[in-house]
Amino acid sequence: MTHARVRHPGLRARSGSTARHREHRDRDLGPLVDSLAAEYTVVLPDLPGSGRSPLPGGPLEAGAVADQVVAAARGAGLDDFVIAGASLGAAVAVKAAARHPDRVRGLFTLAGFARPRTTLWLGLERWASLRARRDDKLSSFLTSLCFSDDHLATLTPDETRHLTALLTASAPGAARQIAFAMGIDVRGDLPVVTAPALVVAVMGDRFVATEHSLELAEGLPGARLAAVRGGHAAAVEEPGRTLELLTGFLRTLHRYDPGLSRTTAVMRPAGDEQRLPHTVTDDKAIHV
Repeated sequence: MTHARVRHPGLRARSGSTARHREHRDRDLGPLVDSLAAEYTVVLPDLPGSGRSPLPGGPLEAGAVADQVVAAARGAGLDDFVIAGASLGAAVAVKAAARHPDRVRGLFTLAGFARPRTTLWLGLERWASLRARRDDKLSSFLTSLCFSDDHLATLTPDETRHLTALLTASAPGAARQIAFAMGIDVRGDLPVVTAPALVVAVMGDRFVATEHSLELAEGLPGARLAAVRGGHAAAVEEPGRTLELLTGFLRTLHRYDPGLSRTTAVMRPAGDEQRLPHTVTDDKAIHV
């Protein structure tokens, strides 16, 4: 069963840390949640091996994970919704859109991929190797992959040390989540997705190269392609531009599809909590 946290319009986030630290801990879509929740219901599932969602008995399987994400949204009371996925979450979001066309009414991806191309696969392989050896180089490796030089230059030495410590924190399912990312391939699902899609490439991403987003945009029927500056953690480095793209996409969907529930389901990739635990929550967590 997947545990999900739910933000409803008008609810404020509880914060036990500074905004700057919270942004770095919520690398993928977390920095956008407060703004989205002012207007939309936001569902954030803990994917298997992160937070309160247990790992299955066998390997992680894309279809099963996608079904769990949709079940989390349904458990939160959403009949249809827009699904947003960053990084590995984009591949799971594609799978969900392909398997549940009656539920998923829009698809948004950020720094995403349908399958790991060679550079990404090698990065994931090194991540797994450094983690397995408990190598102290893991922190600098992940920091250099996730953030751009320009962003890192704005941090104080203490903030940089704090960031690298967050990046090396480990979720119980980290090893299997990395293996899941290395083996996933949803290219066959791209042509059958019927939901409108906006694919956002990150121009300075040293982890998931922009070619991955181009592959998504070329494979999804009628998909739009946009770009943001910054590194892999684009929602941290360019929150304004990323939010502008996402909310503009949502408003366009509502304008042309008045029957769409005024809701959005936002998912994060399996494994992000091993590095950047999510702290934006409210008291109405829903278990499914």
